[in-house]
Amino acid sequence: MIDINYSFTDDIPGYWDHFWENNNGLGAGNYDPDVVSKTLQKYHQELWSRFLPNGERMDLKMGGDESDYLTWNGFRFGSDSILVSFRYEKCRGLLNQVEKAVLDYHQFVEDFVRRTYTIGGMMIFPKHARSINQMRGCRRQISDRFDLTLECIRRYYLGETSPLDDVLKADKKFFDLFVNFQGFVDYFFLQDLVTEDYTRVRFFTVWQSFDEDPIPKTTEKYLEFIEKELEFLEKRNRRIADYCDSTTAAILSKHTS
Repeated sequence: MIDINYSFTDDIPGYWDHFWENNNGLGAGNYDPDVVSKTLQKYHQELWSRFLPNGERMDLKMGGDESDYLTWNGFRFGSDSILVSFRYEKCRGLLNQVEKAVLDYHQFVEDFVRRTYTIGGMMIFPKHARSINQMRGCRRQISDRFDLTLECIRRYYLGETSPLDDVLKADKKFFDLFVNFQGFVDYFFLQDLVTEDYTRVRFFTVWQSFDEDPIPKTTEKYLEFIEKELEFLEKRNRRIADYCDSTTAAILSKHTS
């Protein structure tokens, strides 16, 4: 059903052409797999079309363009890459330090991009103006970090405030589908990013509050952050693979019984 090792960058001819000339030399693909990769779109449809914690069944329909990428019951969903390497102009100084610290920086970045564009590095969220996809990157306190985004979602379900409070409240109908935080986490295979009792998020860095700058400041902290992201990616990919294997086994058993 789903190949957890398949990189959606391989689904796009020309993705890697002039990669290191793009983004002011910080590196970027020519196309966004979240929009262009048909394999990713199909994987999203297959993986999330199932029964929700509220008892409804989500049956996603694939559209032909970005505006109707995936739809169901009045919702329009977009794909979102959830792991980040901070290849921003404001982080150039830090990235220059990292380049000196690793054996082959270009290979380091390219490997990160290939790995994080597997299904374990992807989510779907409602797609509209000022969506979660957009605003988690725009809010300085979050800076596109998914662990901090998940902390905002945890607080939302508890009725607590966060830097994304207004954004999450605007998608109340979406979050109601999962009933509570545990329902959201389990549905999207995010268990390895929370404690066993679902009361705390396991952050990619030592973190105390949204008053802190979320971007690592030293090479050591940056590399630790990347390592934690990739550890989570591998665990989530494995959870997805296990789910697919169990689903396939159940279908085969049903047809042979």
